[in-house]
Amino acid sequence: MRHITHWIDGTTWTGESGGTSPVFDPSTGEQQAAVTLGDRRAVDAAVGAARDAFPAWAAASLSKRTRILFAFRDLVERHADELAGLVTSEHGKVISDAGGEVQRGLEVAEFACGVPHLLKGSFSEQVSTGIDSYDMRQPVGVCAGITPFNFPVMVPMWMHPVAIACGNTFVLKPSERDPSASVRIAELWADAGLPPGVFNVVHGDRAAVDLLLRHPGIDAVSFVGSTPVAKHIYESAASAGKRVQALGGAKNHMVVLPDADIETAAEAAIGAGYGSAGERCMAISVVVAVGAAGDDLVRAIRQRLSGFRIGPGLKADSEMGPLVTQAHRERVAGYVERGVAEGAELVVDGRDLSIEGHESGFWLGPCLFDRATPDMTIYTDEIFGPVLSVVRVNSFDDAVTLVNDNPYGNGVAVFTNDGGASRRFASDIQVGMVGINVPIPVPMAYYSFGGWKDSLFGSHAVHGMQGVGFYTRTKTVTARWPLPEERKGVDLGFPVQT
Repeated sequence: MRHITHWIDGTTWTGESGGTSPVFDPSTGEQQAAVTLGDRRAVDAAVGAARDAFPAWAAASLSKRTRILFAFRDLVERHADELAGLVTSEHGKVISDAGGEVQRGLEVAEFACGVPHLLKGSFSEQVSTGIDSYDMRQPVGVCAGITPFNFPVMVPMWMHPVAIACGNTFVLKPSERDPSASVRIAELWADAGLPPGVFNVVHGDRAAVDLLLRHPGIDAVSFVGSTPVAKHIYESAASAGKRVQALGGAKNHMVVLPDADIETAAEAAIGAGYGSAGERCMAISVVVAVGAAGDDLVRAIRQRLSGFRIGPGLKADSEMGPLVTQAHRERVAGYVERGVAEGAELVVDGRDLSIEGHESGFWLGPCLFDRATPDMTIYTDEIFGPVLSVVRVNSFDDAVTLVNDNPYGNGVAVFTNDGGASRRFASDIQVGMVGINVPIPVPMAYYSFGGWKDSLFGSHAVHGMQGVGFYTRTKTVTARWPLPEERKGVDLGFPVQT
């Protein structure tokens, strides 16, 4: 049985820690490894290593940081197939999807390579007689990242390349369900020349998370996960005086107007709803069919699902793999049962799926509901599985109201050939990321990823300039160098510009 343990202070940590948790192969249902769960000893060791490494790394020149970042970026690119294979083996997503995840993480590393430009401050000469003023961006300190199972490479890379580029040190607590990619990333950082202690990995469950949230050596916390946990992270870490960005859950809608190309919209809904078995924070889980679009849209989606290729993620022709664990598979299947009980029309039922030779895998085929309503559980809850619900509304205004009334505000898409309608939609919709004829509007690394409402807690989104803002503190300096003859003696008045 393979054993996965922490990475602390530049090497595999061999000290005592807590128990272990199983890591499964989702396509077979078999345990393939055991991961060590971090307790106070492991968390203290990781935070201590990061705290010790911080002064020297914060003082490192931008040239040195940039050289290491470029080397790390090149190593990730050279090992992209290996990283994708690790993701597929433990998460279950198909290998092409895992490769796309690695590429999107790589783009954030490329963005961070521009840190000399990103950290430039401003300078104002002669703000008052003989006085200049300037500001600078300085690192926050030791930063923690708490990341979900669905993107074990990409989501952590939304955080640690930017944090490290800005001069911080980092402790990553990845999901215990698919931990191997994080350890491999740590090895690549070391190979790139990153000093020991700057990047550390502590595995664990909620106990390890709570230790990080309360730890006096942690200065900032980044999180991506469900809304209830995001609220807990934000409240706990903020009350402990830490800077926090906590990205919560989603209920992403795709609005299809009657003038849209129905075939294109159907293909987009399938890709965005069932890709990675629906285990994406930006997955489309609700299709809003406006007016006459409903019947044709449901028919087009159902027809395409009949030829869907489902199988092990490492199989080249698989389009969708299994869910990550048996418990999660049962949870998602339970939502399908509730949808039927609450009166939605189950057009496609994937609960009885079995894959020959992999009968014990965590399989659940695509499920499609029609005529769901906003009071149904399949609409209100984040299911995080291959379940797509079609809600029918009468008008464009009804669609906008439906989306805006939803407590989540992560991502949304509209499909239409009407430029005026799409412009109005982008302006009026109360959601952080908007796609126009783009079903999954994940921004490029030089823009920031983050939702509104119950999808984001804190004032900063991840990566882009908001990421740089989160991982730095601005210091403003007002400077005067008076000559001896310019001394004016004691002045108790409030300083004003002269």
